[in-house]
Amino acid sequence: MPWLELHLRLTSAEHAAVEEALESLGALAQTLTDAEDNPVLEPAPGETPLWPHLKLQALFAVEQDPLELLAEMEDRLPEDVLRSARFARLCDRDWTRAWMDHYQPMRFGRRLWIYPTTVEPPADPEAVIVRLDPGLAFGTGTHPTTALCLEWLDGLRWQGETLFDYGCGSGILAVAALRLGAGQAHGLDNDPQALVASRENAQRNGVAERLSLLSPRDPLPPPCDRLAANILLNPLIELAERIAAAVKPGGAAVFSGMLKGQEVEFIARYRSCFQDFAVRQREDWIRITATRR
Repeated sequence: MPWLELHLRLTSAEHAAVEEALESLGALAQTLTDAEDNPVLEPAPGETPLWPHLKLQALFAVEQDPLELLAEMEDRLPEDVLRSARFARLCDRDWTRAWMDHYQPMRFGRRLWIYPTTVEPPADPEAVIVRLDPGLAFGTGTHPTTALCLEWLDGLRWQGETLFDYGCGSGILAVAALRLGAGQAHGLDNDPQALVASRENAQRNGVAERLSLLSPRDPLPPPCDRLAANILLNPLIELAERIAAAVKPGGAAVFSGMLKGQEVEFIARYRSCFQDFAVRQREDWIRITATRR
């Protein structure tokens, strides 16, 4: 069925009041996106951060009259938010499947390929194929930080080593490592939807029996041979001791999710636990590799 879609611009401070007002007016769903360039990839446990400036899309029944809705919003929304109001008619469709229709196969490194579930890969004995449907979780390979981590995984020699994926999102890094030859992987995320997506992607790739999934409340498994943490700087800093405990002494680690210039603070925090730091940049994002002391 079609919908009436309302577009607004607002600040994070205005969000709670605007959300409550729209719900009272009959909004059936509300979606927030960044109005500028302030990415939030992986919040710290227990946090639900918002961007400073937001775009809000709210869906109403198509029978709702936009002029009547504007009149009702006049006394309930801040004036600057009301001025930004725009309406559109939206046809119903399967947005996840529509996104997958435009998601093309990608290669990372020499032999690792990420294929959407809608595309059948060609027969290639040299290729390592990961079939991915990210669902609602972060991690498709299209973001520079994920791509940098996948290239790192492809460049390693795998002979049954274990991997800890801290902030696993869609499970793309853990599943890729298992497909490349890891013996066991552990994925941790504070978002239950990420754990669901990781489990489904592991099953899709035939590696579910070798992937264990954890929430931040669960005890860590024994230290792993290798570690990947594709999360933002703040949780990396706050969770440094816990992250370090997840990898064996001498184990290799990759850290991403950071912007150029943040490597100074990161290395200062991790220097007591890691050594042999190497920084690689793609666009405005960086990847740091290191070895556990």
